[in-house]
Order: sequence, then structure tokens, then C-alpha cells
Amino acid sequence: MNSVLIQPKLGLKGNWKQFSLLVLINGFVGAMVGLERSIFPQFADEVFGITSESAILSFIIIFGVCKAFSNYFAGRLADRIGRKNLLAIGWTLALPVPLILAFSNSWTFILFSNAILGISQGLTWSSTVVMKIDLVGEKERGLAMGLNEFAGYLSIGISAYLTAIIADQFGIRPFPFLIGIAISSVGLFLSIFFVNDTGSHVQSELYTKSLPKQKSLFWKTTFTDKNLSSITQAGLVNNLNDGMIWGLFPIFLTKIGYGLTDIGSLVAIYPMAWGFGQLATGRLADIYSKKRILVIGMIAQGLAILLIPSSSSTIQIVSLSLVLGLATAMVYPTFLAGIADYTHPVQRAEAIGIFRLWRDLGYAFGAVFSGLITVQIGVEFSIAAIGILTLFSGLLVWLRMPGKTN
Repeated sequence: MNSVLIQPKLGLKGNWKQFSLLVLINGFVGAMVGLERSIFPQFADEVFGITSESAILSFIIIFGVCKAFSNYFAGRLADRIGRKNLLAIGWTLALPVPLILAFSNSWTFILFSNAILGISQGLTWSSTVVMKIDLVGEKERGLAMGLNEFAGYLSIGISAYLTAIIADQFGIRPFPFLIGIAISSVGLFLSIFFVNDTGSHVQSELYTKSLPKQKSLFWKTTFTDKNLSSITQAGLVNNLNDGMIWGLFPIFLTKIGYGLTDIGSLVAIYPMAWGFGQLATGRLADIYSKKRILVIGMIAQGLAILLIPSSSSTIQIVSLSLVLGLATAMVYPTFLAGIADYTHPVQRAEAIGIFRLWRDLGYAFGAVFSGLITVQIGVEFSIAAIGILTLFSGLLVWLRMPGKTN
């Protein structure tokens, strides 16, 4: 009886202090990756003389692969070494990244720093996701993920915008990257001294959750469970198109005549709409059909991307960036809330890790796919092809996902 009484309470209201702290920390996580978001093509060109789209996309491939496998191992290790410890390890790895970007004269070291950043992002972002889901319980997962991803992607947009302004005023380096030293230091400090581990909250949920454990969880999440695998493929395609936007959108904007400051502003619109949109869309995932949200969001993404190559005015580019950001805001918290809904609490961290493995491999697949098409045909055709693929992903969710708890 006593063991039941000391179980921690679940819910946003009872855990708002820790939850808010984790939202803040995830904002710092997003800001780290935002450092590169708008200025990297110019950085590669001015500092290293690298102008080919395929070389620039290789940078994203390395990031995506490292982040993807870091996600997977974060899920596997979360219950063994603790969520808080993973978060602190992730921030420790991030500390040298801005220094390498700011001062290294070796392209190999630049690629190495992005590998480290990918591993760091996997550990830190995965930890904050799992910890928030642990804290809030079943009824507020969509809201929790909306707030989490709002903080992360709003910070990406702000960071991308600020680094573009700094680069335009003071040069492409070192100053734009030095912001990362403060970000990573504060993130590590908060994680070590103020974050509490949430493993005990999982045990509290076991008293109310009757969903059975999955056998062969990797294959269920990847291929055979219609709910889990439908969400997983949509997550992969989502980040596939995000990887393309990261690599090719600034190049496209340069081709049609925009300068660095304008590119920074336009590139920031998409992640900021993504971030702000999740304040509303996260809660939708707790109320409405997750299947319906995913179908509408993926199809809207595909249509917006498909129209980008034919855009010639600022108002068109801004409008499509807003649609793309809001559509992504619909699906992103729904992915994670859905994975959590369809898995046993004890397996939740691992299932989220598996999902995030495939989702973030989308960065690599998107960079390879769009890079090959760009080299052979051109940037515009590459963007359009990714748009068509995104449309098919939405249709696959519609045709395959039951949308009901197993």
C-alpha cells in the first residue's frame, strides 16, 4: 500500500516546474542546430570554396545519420543509465562544436563537428521528449509534445535568423557560431543541477495502462504494426523533406536573387511557423483522430513543397513557407503522441527511439535523394520530387493506418 502512495503524480499541472524547465532546455537544443540553418551554403563557399550542392548535402547526411542512431541508442539506454544522465552527456558532447565551426580550417573537422552535433541532438532532444511524456501521462501527451517541439523549432528559426544577421554584419565566422558556446554551457548547467530524472513516473503509469507489451518491437514499429509503422514512415518522409529544405532552399533562394539577410529571414519563417503552430496542434492530437491529422498535414506539406519551384515573388515564398510550417506543426507532435499511445509504458522510450531513428534517417535519405536529382536535373526538379513523395506518404497513412489502439 505504501509503495502505491509514494508514486509520483502524472499530469502537466502537478509537474509544471520540471516540465517548463525541460521546455526551456529543448529551446536551447533547437538553437544549437539553428546556428547552421541559414548560413551553411555561404559558409562552405566563402571559407572552404565548396559550392557543389552534393558536397553541402553531405554535411546534412552526416548529421542525419549520427542523430538517427543516437536517437535509437538513447531510447535503448534511457531506462538503463537514466534520462537525466543522457541529457547531460548530450550537452557535454555539444560543447566543442561551435569552436570547431568558428575556427577550424579543415573541412574534415567541420564534418566531424556535425557528426558530434548529430549525436548530441539525438541524446538531448530524445531525453527531453521522453521525460515530458513521462511527466504528463496519457491524456496530455499531444499538448506536451506540442510545447516541446514549439520550443525546439521556434529556437531553430530564431537562431537561423540571428546568425544570418550576424554573418551579414560581421562576417560568416567566427561570430555567428560563438553563440553556441553560451547555449551549450547553459544547457549543460541546467541539466546537471536542476533537472530531475523521470523514470519513477513510468512506474506510476503502469497502474493505469493496460496495453500489452510488444514482441519484436523494432520490427513492429518499423514494418508490421499498422499504426506504429504508418507513423514511422510518415516521420521519415517528414524529415526527408526537411533535410531537402535545409540544404536546397537557401540555394534556391540564392539562384532567384536573394541576399544573405533576406535568405535568413525567409528560411526562418518555416521553422518558426512550425514552432508556433505546435502550441495549437499539439492539443489537437489529444482530442481528434491522429490518423486524420497526419493525412491532412502530410498532404498539405507535399502541396506546399511542390509549388515552391514555381514561386517567383516574396509573397509566394512566404505563403508557402507558412503553409509548410503549419502543416509540419500538425504532424510533428502527433507522431510522438501516437507512438506513445500505441506502446506499453515500459517500452515507450525504446519505441520512441526506434521511431526517431527512422525519422531522422530521413535527413540522410532526403539529402541523398535530392542531391542525386539536383546533380542530374536541377534544384527545382529535386524540390518538386520531394513534394510528390510527401503526398504519397500522406496517402499511405490514409490507406494503411487503422487509427485505433491495438
